[in-house]
Amino acid sequence: MDVIEERCGGADLGKADVKVCIRVPGTGKRARYEVRTFSTMNDGLLELRDWLVENRMARIGMEATASYWKPLFYLLEATEGIEPWLLNARHIKTVPGRKTDVKDCQWICKLVEHGLVRPSFVPPRDIRQPRDLTRYRTETVRDRARDVNRLAMFLEDTGIKLSSVVTDVTGRSARAMLDALVAGERDPQVLASLALGSLQSKVPLLTRALTGDFNEHHAFMIASMLRAIDEADNRISCLSEEINRQCSPCGSRSTC
Repeated sequence: MDVIEERCGGADLGKADVKVCIRVPGTGKRARYEVRTFSTMNDGLLELRDWLVENRMARIGMEATASYWKPLFYLLEATEGIEPWLLNARHIKTVPGRKTDVKDCQWICKLVEHGLVRPSFVPPRDIRQPRDLTRYRTETVRDRARDVNRLAMFLEDTGIKLSSVVTDVTGRSARAMLDALVAGERDPQVLASLALGSLQSKVPLLTRALTGDFNEHHAFMIASMLRAIDEADNRISCLSEEINRQCSPCGSRSTC
C-alpha cells in the first residue's frame, strides 16, 4: 500500500492520558514506529507537543472522543508545522483490516500514513467562541422554559389557576402577584388588584383564579423557581451582550 505521509501519527485520547504512535522514516525503506503515553494535563500535552515537533511530525490524526480531543487539537492547531486531523470514529471503525489486538493509536497512525481517512471540519477559533456562547444561550433558554412550565404546573398544586387567565406567568402583572404571594399576601382581591394594563379588565376573573390553598411550603417552592428564572434571565442577557460584542468588531467589551 502506498505511503502518503512519511511523518505522521495517531492519538488515542482518554480522560486521564493520551497514547500516541508516530511514524518516521527508518533505515532503508523501513519505517520506524514509536508509541508513548502522555498525561492529558497541560504539562503532559506540552511535553507531547514538543516530542512531535522534535520528530518533525506533519500530521496527527485523533479520534473524536467526547470532548477529550479539544485541548490537544487546539494546542497542535497553534503549532507551526503540525496539522491535526479530527477523525470520525465511525469512519475509523468501518475501514476493513482493523485487528482487535492492534492499539487504537497505531491503527489511526496507519490510516493517516496511507491516506485512508479524511479529517472532519473543525471551525476556526473566531467561529468556535461565538458558537460556544450561542449554544450555552440556547441551553439556558431551554432551562428557563422548563422552569416556567414547572412553575405553572406547581401553581396548579396550590389550586391557583393563574395560568388560565394570563398568557405568561412571568409577565409583569403575574410576577407582581407571585411576589406578593411569596411575601405572605393571601387575599385574592388584593392580589388581583396588582393587574396592569389590559389585565385590569379581568380583575374579577383573576380574583377567582387566585383563590386557592397557598401555604408556606408553596411560597418556598415558588420563590426558588422564581430565583431560577431570574438567574436564567440574567445569564441570557449577559450571553446576548457578549455574543453581540464578539460579532461586532467595533463593539465594546462586555461588563457582565
